Amino acid sequence: MAQRPSVSGVGDVVALIDGLGKITGRAQVIWFLVFGGLFLDAYSNAALSAGLGPMTSQMELSSTQVSILTATAPALAIVFNPFGGWLATRIGRVPPLLLAKVFAIAGALLAAFAGDFTVVWLGRVLVGVAYGIDFAVAMALLAEYTPAKLGGRLNLWQAVWYVATTSNLALALLFFNLDVGADIWRWSVGSAAVVAVALLLGQWLMLKESPTWLASKGRLAESVTNLDRIYGIKAVAGEPDGAARAATEAPAIGFRQAGVLFKGDYLPRTVLSSVISLGQSMQYFAVGWYLPLISLTIFGESFEKATVGSMVFNAFGIAGGLLSAYFGRRLGLRLSSAAGFAGVFVALLAMGLTFEKVPTAVAFLLPVLFILCHSAGPGANGKSIAALSYSSDVRALGTGVTGMVGSFGSVVGLYVFPQIKDSLGLADTFLVLSVVPLLGLITCLAIKWDPTKAVSPDEAAARAGSPESAAPVAAR
Repeated sequence: MAQRPSVSGVGDVVALIDGLGKITGRAQVIWFLVFGGLFLDAYSNAALSAGLGPMTSQMELSSTQVSILTATAPALAIVFNPFGGWLATRIGRVPPLLLAKVFAIAGALLAAFAGDFTVVWLGRVLVGVAYGIDFAVAMALLAEYTPAKLGGRLNLWQAVWYVATTSNLALALLFFNLDVGADIWRWSVGSAAVVAVALLLGQWLMLKESPTWLASKGRLAESVTNLDRIYGIKAVAGEPDGAARAATEAPAIGFRQAGVLFKGDYLPRTVLSSVISLGQSMQYFAVGWYLPLISLTIFGESFEKATVGSMVFNAFGIAGGLLSAYFGRRLGLRLSSAAGFAGVFVALLAMGLTFEKVPTAVAFLLPVLFILCHSAGPGANGKSIAALSYSSDVRALGTGVTGMVGSFGSVVGLYVFPQIKDSLGLADTFLVLSVVPLLGLITCLAIKWDPTKAVSPDEAAARAGSPESAAPVAAR
């Protein structure tokens, strides 16, 4: 019988997972169950968007109330992204994911059965809490579940986002044809609870704690057990190495230790991932705000035509999200982000300079170019590059901080640019907004870090003997 490999710390766990050629069996199911949480996050956001018109009419909402409902989830994510990262760093990756589903179920049901604006808003508060916690933790866990050579798969979250949005739009069409009337928004929002219940049950039954996180806490026996449960890797717990011994004695990492993200080799990584996350969220939510208007102009002003039009735009987002995994693997996350920002910059300049001056077909193709370049590049990479840039002891905290910065961008996109539009007009707003991808492009070209081209931070930290010194040892 072949001798089983010995696990003495995080580096050994990472090496065993990285040695896998592919993800199969139970590991594949677990991987997609974690991804399912990201589907739910997008689905919950789309549920409100798809039914916002009928809800506004039925409840006689003011424009201020509509704005509050729209921005509640991303605003709360500013707080709960880092909170989710902190929680996952302290107690593990799986418990916060399950907690997020409970909040999502409660929020969806509360909003669906609401009788007034306040109750709907409270429901959106709970959905925002779930969104903030889930996104930060899920990306960290996916990074730890995934072999290094398959790291580009993390970018598929962008395709999942657009699939979820399209699914909810399709469901809204179904409810429309069932003649549910003005209550269509209740069915749309309430359906998110069904998705959340299914995910809660699936994750509770199937998810196993990250072996990498367990090893980072010095819990080597449990780490070895979960390597077997998830991947079928037969290993034994060895004598803890220096880092594993230190982990059992050191105080748990929390917000006070978040400064490590802004020191040494981590500083440019944090800056890069934060700028990509901030830029992509600002440009998406600013332009995304106007996509329904563009859809109405091109496809007609009926509910069905406008919904189908939005689904067409989202189809290009799905295509771009799928391509992001390919480009991330071939070019690296940094250069594919730079290329995407460049394409978005060109699209926004063209939209601003040609607005209401070109045929409808061209007016349709420019937003398509925007969506493709956004989703194939920075739209996916902002979260993926953060998840892959930190060692396991601070990974969830890093993804949480990056998610918080991205949520700032969402709020800015939803609030600031509509005000610019009222002052300058839509054409000039596109021109002003083009500064965002330009700054993103410059940052991607200036900072050379790319986790897909370097030794993993966990391996680097194990070799150096300290997580703070996690340097890109050598290009792959």
